[in-house]
Amino acid sequence: MSEGSKIDSRRKSGVCAKHQRTLAKAIKRARQVGMVPFDRSHKFVI
Repeated sequence: MSEGSKIDSRRKSGVCAKHQRTLAKAIKRARQVGMVPFDRSHKFVI
């Protein structure tokens, strides 16, 4: 993931298309659960 909490491209991350899709799904799932922020401005509150 980039600094702005965006999913990196395949070129930047260096993975194949299949693994990029798996990675994107995992990141999106983590965002929905609240493990990863949607963008950089969100702060974790514990």
